[in-house]
Amino acid sequence: MRSDIVPGAIFPDYALADHRGKQRTLSELQGGDPLVLVLSRGGYCPKERRQHEGLLQLHREMQVGYCRLVTISTDNLLATNEFRAGVGAHWTFLSDPGRTVQKDLDIAEYTDPLHNPMIPHTLVLEPRLRVYKIYNGYWFFGRPTVEELRLDVRAVQQRCRPDWDIGTVDQRTAWDNGRQNAFLSLRKDTSAGIRGTGLIRSLSSRYEHRTGRARDSTDVDFE
Repeated sequence: MRSDIVPGAIFPDYALADHRGKQRTLSELQGGDPLVLVLSRGGYCPKERRQHEGLLQLHREMQVGYCRLVTISTDNLLATNEFRAGVGAHWTFLSDPGRTVQKDLDIAEYTDPLHNPMIPHTLVLEPRLRVYKIYNGYWFFGRPTVEELRLDVRAVQQRCRPDWDIGTVDQRTAWDNGRQNAFLSLRKDTSAGIRGTGLIRSLSSRYEHRTGRARDSTDVDFE
């Protein structure tokens, strides 16, 4: 791995084709959430398939926990789709047959000249692609377990979610003052349509009850 890719560094914002053939950047896929990024040998490797099968349950948790998961491999588009479908994955796979990432990060697996893959790595990235942790997966047990990734994602969310503990004085004060935009989980649920207009009406009613006045457009932004 390139010597400057260490915890605290900003990971390169690569732009690659996803499994549908659409060009995507890592920053676009991450949004404002923690990101688990898997740099994979590709679908030909049984170790890769086993790791990704293990990630299936974690991804279901990440979907409701506001985290992202992305896999990059040196497979072409057809092989990328076969890999993704074969393990039953529902997250974004990026195809890098030109080996842009492999070359830029200096992670060519020179012990396999036939496939010329990347040395497998799993990275946990904070928002804005800041590196939190790096796992070298050349040996299978160098890869993180699902539980290790859960702990990593928890630690990252504690660092980046201001409403991680809504029992603090600051969070209670924000709520009482009608600043529901300080509660990231509510904003995300609303934008995802999970709670929708019913939540907004409920928040408005509670705010009016507490303050004696109607909430106006300057009080809270749900976008």
